[in-house]
Amino acid sequence: MSKTIKVALAGAGAFGIKHLDGIKNIDGVEVVSLIGREFDKTKEVADKYGIGHVTTDLADSLALSEVDAVILCTPTQMHASQSIACLKAVKHVQVEIPLADSWKDAEEVVRLAKAAGKVAMCGHTRRFNPSHQWVNHKIKAGEFNIQQMDVQTYFFRRTNMNALGQARSWTDHLLWHHAAHTVDLFAYQAGSPIVKANAVQGPIHPILGIAMDMSIQLQAANGAICTLSLSFNNDGPLGTYFRYIGDTGTYLARYDDLFSGKEEQIDVSKVAVSMNGIELQDREFFAAIKEGREPNASVSQVLPCYKVLHNLEQQLSS
Repeated sequence: MSKTIKVALAGAGAFGIKHLDGIKNIDGVEVVSLIGREFDKTKEVADKYGIGHVTTDLADSLALSEVDAVILCTPTQMHASQSIACLKAVKHVQVEIPLADSWKDAEEVVRLAKAAGKVAMCGHTRRFNPSHQWVNHKIKAGEFNIQQMDVQTYFFRRTNMNALGQARSWTDHLLWHHAAHTVDLFAYQAGSPIVKANAVQGPIHPILGIAMDMSIQLQAANGAICTLSLSFNNDGPLGTYFRYIGDTGTYLARYDDLFSGKEEQIDVSKVAVSMNGIELQDREFFAAIKEGREPNASVSQVLPCYKVLHNLEQQLSS
């Protein structure tokens, strides 16, 4: 595929803008349609990025014959149904993490992706961050094996606000969204499926209706273990921090930055063509479309993560 890939992007909020900024650096790709919840705000973003078509309905964009692919940066609860709509419209689709908020819906997206023969990818960004790619290269070279991953995912979200400090129209979720990043990354980096998983959660928030604190333990078939702590109650340094403890070293990953266990920064600038994990994620999506191949983080590849999340949900509800 040599022609310019024409893209519709759904979700003009904080994360959609991250994708628009990343796509500006990718040749042979043009965003031609922007979908948002509020027309005026969506048009304002579209004008800034030179996007001609604006709508509040995904179906309007899917009806455009020029649209080859769709990127979904919409609320978690819409991911599966919108991915299904894109595949039924015979469009390539990249859906932001999580793929779905139920095992049944995740399975259905994978089934339809296979039937449609289109590139279907989920935004498991940790696979693409240069910091985690550097570790992955060490593992594949046989120079490092994970014994334990210790991960902290901490935010302060006692109200429904997004990364820009704006009111959200939906409720975020520690298990189906934030835990998905680490569950998938652990199995990916260990190169081994997860065979044991346990979880406990704190009190349910009286208004948001979700657990604000959670702890998860994982074990891979090869014996590696992972401990994940998550909180929406944390009023301190925010974000996700990964400690890789291995047989030949310890590494600390903080988004696109990497440090040794002694806090010595490791240069990861040569790992990929960009230091932006979202841009690298998008580059993989478009490369897979052009090359007619399965992308890293295809919906099929990440599906086992959602089986683990499903099992943990069943455990917590019982």
